[in-house]
Amino acid sequence: MAYDVTKTDQEWKIELSPERFAVLRQSATERPFSGSLLHVDADGVFTCGGCGQHLFTSEQKFESGCGWPSFDACEPGSVIERVDRSLFSVRTEILCSQCGGHLGHVFGDGPTPTGLRYCVNSLAIDFAESSD
Repeated sequence: MAYDVTKTDQEWKIELSPERFAVLRQSATERPFSGSLLHVDADGVFTCGGCGQHLFTSEQKFESGCGWPSFDACEPGSVIERVDRSLFSVRTEILCSQCGGHLGHVFGDGPTPTGLRYCVNSLAIDFAESSD
């Protein structure tokens, strides 16, 4: 698939930390409960750690207890889904629609009216607190 932001692995390696590269470009997963953005509850926007695209808002975030930041929706058009058959199961992987960076997975077990739980690696995203 072609993305608006495309770089070689070498270019990504220059821009991203080794841990962030492993998650965003190689679909690694950070350890549960280890992410820096797990307990962020300030107002603001969560953006892709690779390209800066707005992905989620603080209003979409909730505490799921799963060990990763969880959201019940994403910003329209910001995330694409693809089937992930790794780890002996079938899941729905979520990727940044602008750069193709691996964010995590989405599950249909969310507690809010959307019924969704976007389970996202802290290493895949950044947070910008609102200034108002």
